[in-house]
Amino acid sequence: MSNTPNEPAPKRKRGIYLLPNLFTTAALFGGFFAILSAVNGRFDAAAIAIFVAMVLDGLDGRVARMTNTQSAFGAEYDSLSDMTAFGVAPALVVFIWGLGDLGKIGWFAAFIYTAGTALRLARFNTQIGIADKRYFQGLPSPSAAAIIAGAIWVAVDFELPAADLAWAAAVITTLSGLLMVSNVRYHSFKEVDFRGKVPFIALVVIMLGFAVVLWHPPLVLFLLFLSYAVSGPVITLVHLRRRRAERRAAQPEATDD
Repeated sequence: MSNTPNEPAPKRKRGIYLLPNLFTTAALFGGFFAILSAVNGRFDAAAIAIFVAMVLDGLDGRVARMTNTQSAFGAEYDSLSDMTAFGVAPALVVFIWGLGDLGKIGWFAAFIYTAGTALRLARFNTQIGIADKRYFQGLPSPSAAAIIAGAIWVAVDFELPAADLAWAAAVITTLSGLLMVSNVRYHSFKEVDFRGKVPFIALVVIMLGFAVVLWHPPLVLFLLFLSYAVSGPVITLVHLRRRRAERRAAQPEATDD
């Protein structure tokens, strides 16, 4: 039975979902802790904090979907957390670590990365529901942050002087920022069904993967995410060549008609 004009409208429930936003808050704290660690000269701790934030960021969305606790507030909060943990934090960490020695070039590279993260997140939010879920358009911000954090972690672990790697850091930071706002396609791996059955060999591969990462986490993680960044242009080029080949194959048919 519908409400009469004299009946008050039902009250909207106020509040936020606790569980997924706890993971988002933890990811936000990871970015904040990374900045504090860099200010205190603990760059290895800063890099690890960014990787931890990346793991937590991947969990909050899955927890929200599994518990059916998605909300507009959670989506906005997640974007703000990503901007801090994967935009501002990596830029400040790499600037304090080595880019500061380059003067204006250093802060310009850091700003390009920060602005690229903001634009990447804004574009992602406007394409929700219309973009192909199998691919990301542009390098995801957590992966870009992992490249910078991994590079710093490797340099600290091998005791490489930051001054000798400042120009390399500037190039990596700038390219990571530009890849985020590019039209390069990257696999999203969202089509993987984690609740379905998998062959036994898949568990063996996962176990070997963990063993490789534990062998030398800084180097392996850096190379892993660097390879992912390179895979985007490769996928895009293959896709463009395939489309050109299809067009060329269709042209003779059109002329014969």
